[in-house]
Amino acid sequence: MAEPSSPLVDVVVVSYNSRATLRDCVGPLAAAPDANVIVVDNASPDDALDTIADLDVEVVRAGRNGGFSFGCNAGAAAGGAPYVLLLNPDARLTPGALETLAGVLEREPQTALVAPRIEEDDGSAAPSQRRFPTLRSTLAQALFVHRLAPRLDELVHDPAAYAVPGTPEWVSGACMLIRRSALEELGGMDERFFLYCEDTDICRRIWDSGRQVRFEPEAVATHVGGASGERSGLRPVLAASRVAYARKHRGRVAARAEALAIGLGEALHALVKVHRPAQRRGHVAALRALTRPAPGAP
Repeated sequence: MAEPSSPLVDVVVVSYNSRATLRDCVGPLAAAPDANVIVVDNASPDDALDTIADLDVEVVRAGRNGGFSFGCNAGAAAGGAPYVLLLNPDARLTPGALETLAGVLEREPQTALVAPRIEEDDGSAAPSQRRFPTLRSTLAQALFVHRLAPRLDELVHDPAAYAVPGTPEWVSGACMLIRRSALEELGGMDERFFLYCEDTDICRRIWDSGRQVRFEPEAVATHVGGASGERSGLRPVLAASRVAYARKHRGRVAARAEALAIGLGEALHALVKVHRPAQRRGHVAALRALTRPAPGAP
């Protein structure tokens, strides 16, 4: 372990309109002896930093909302610890979780990224282990087939998978500990992803570099009321990010096919959500974004 004066982990929390959850997220970590907490304010209008003014944390004022990857890179650059924890402001690590995650990286040199079990308020496991998106999985989502064929679902729902350590293809970016040397060698988080798919992308690049991604159920993080769940107003950004991911990792032709498949899904979901106006508007907006990307989308 590192000397007390030299933190083992830089905890990077990117804050944007996080006033309700930020203090509960960073408070316990600010007192951790091996952690250096860095809060990046992405020009948030809610003055969330006021809630942590008395805590021993480092604040980085980004000056603009450059997106989640932008904030993560700014926070990582402000520290120098061997491990970097990327943590959503609506997530909380349970006692001992950070040490457990760091222990995995210390014992396993081939592992570049490790993620905890993420639990909902009721203690059930959130589907934080994922399969890489493909045209087949996108079509399955569009046609609702993934509900009948689990192998076509990008989310891993099998409870048994969350009871034992594993090596998923990718994990939710709500909480993940990354080896700094690997993060720097890979060029950091890809800032072309404003929001969504940046976690998919970094895990893909880790596997492609010959390293591995790990899931460790002995470490637990909780989400506050599902606050990081998908929001209808961000569906255009999600659609644009999925197409950008396909273009980056599968090529331009695959990206065009991905856009068509996503468009089909958004249209069908808009039809079935006719009695849920807010969700329907989100799907319609995403459909439009595929031909006219939303501001800030990659």
